[in-house]
Amino acid sequence: MLTYILDKSAKRTLTKQLYEGIKKDILTGKLVWGEKLPSKRALSQHLRISVITIENAYEQLLAEGYIVSRERSGYYVNRIDAMSFLEDDTPEKREEQQAEKTDPLIMDFKTNRICDSSFPCTIMSKIMRQVLSEKRGLLEPLEFCGVKELREAIARYLYRFREISVSPDQIIIGAGTEYLYHLIIQLLGRDKCYALETPGYNKTARIYDCNNVQYRYVPVDKEGLSTEKLKKTDAQIIHISPSHHFPTGVVMPIGRRQALLNWARESEDRYIIEDDYDSEFRFSGQPIAPLFSLDVKKVIYINTFSKSITPAVRISYMILPPQLMEKYKENMSFYSCSVSGIEQYMLARFISEGYFERHINRMKTKYRAKRDALIKALKESSFSSKVTISEENAGLHFLMKIKTGISDEEFCSKALEKGVRVAFLSEYMQGFNESAQHTMVVNYSGLEEEKLKKAIEVLTEVIES
Repeated sequence: MLTYILDKSAKRTLTKQLYEGIKKDILTGKLVWGEKLPSKRALSQHLRISVITIENAYEQLLAEGYIVSRERSGYYVNRIDAMSFLEDDTPEKREEQQAEKTDPLIMDFKTNRICDSSFPCTIMSKIMRQVLSEKRGLLEPLEFCGVKELREAIARYLYRFREISVSPDQIIIGAGTEYLYHLIIQLLGRDKCYALETPGYNKTARIYDCNNVQYRYVPVDKEGLSTEKLKKTDAQIIHISPSHHFPTGVVMPIGRRQALLNWARESEDRYIIEDDYDSEFRFSGQPIAPLFSLDVKKVIYINTFSKSITPAVRISYMILPPQLMEKYKENMSFYSCSVSGIEQYMLARFISEGYFERHINRMKTKYRAKRDALIKALKESSFSSKVTISEENAGLHFLMKIKTGISDEEFCSKALEKGVRVAFLSEYMQGFNESAQHTMVVNYSGLEEEKLKKAIEVLTEVIES
């Protein structure tokens, strides 16, 4: 007799539970082709559930072809190839496996995230009500380049804080920088050769792969991307983050910047894509002027609100040189703006009414406190003599060189087993580079100070093991 444990308190109905139990036994071969199922009355008495429940489960199995009905004989298993890999693929098993995979970490130094208390929920709720009540522009089609109010707000902000003087008509709003990269590739052409920094942001290369474009890696040294090595490639487009390179944290000096701009000016089809992804967070000295402020004809400027507000706000923007903007209007203005109008109007007001500036100032104070607490804990740890910290004055990560005999991969594995996720510079490097070994990239924006002591204990165990 078929026996299944049916939970009357579960969210799934008894019919659903019985149906899934029998289906699994058929798919895994426990019930074989031609085998007769118990009568509805007999199974009802055995499982102590109603005949209607049995009938409904059988009818569903019959409708889906798992069983067949023979007149005056009963129900039989239909011919189906066994699928043993589904043996443990029950809803309960999947939930158990997911729970195992998502055990909370003590600390995640690999991923930058924003703590819940930092998001300006009250202000955003207020602005949303205002935008919805006014209905201004909400019922109109969006311009291809985005809501005018948002582009104007961004232009004013960039003029005040990033030394960029730009027309709102040069700004294009998009749902994340990855989306904008796709647009740039279409605009500049898939026949071009692109260049990327190494170490660098790994996702950019994957985007180029998806677009079937050629690209070259150019190494980054202590002054940023090497222009001399760039000149030895056949690249026409270079993608860089000169104001705060990821992941090394290097700031490109003016001499190297001028050399890079001179390289771009040598040919009409050469351009620089400048990613200014976390320029707001500089804790020492004045913000670094972007490359775009030095040349508005050869630099495509990209920035995002994912770092400054939250990754859930998938709003980024790019500024195109005038000649490229004309080309974009002519060939690509048929693309609809990929960000909802409501979100754009909300963000426009958030910036224009001064909330964004105040939010950035608050976040800088919080991030500085997190950074200081982490560095203090590292310097007071028993392994402090084995580590050297650098590039901590800007952005939301710093580097920590570790004197250790184990490989970066083994270090990551051992730390993760103990509940701490880490990443090393070598993970972002194309090809082996001795100088990248044993240098941890420490992201701290999501640091929870109450867990810091335990995280340091884990690092101590791994470093001193």
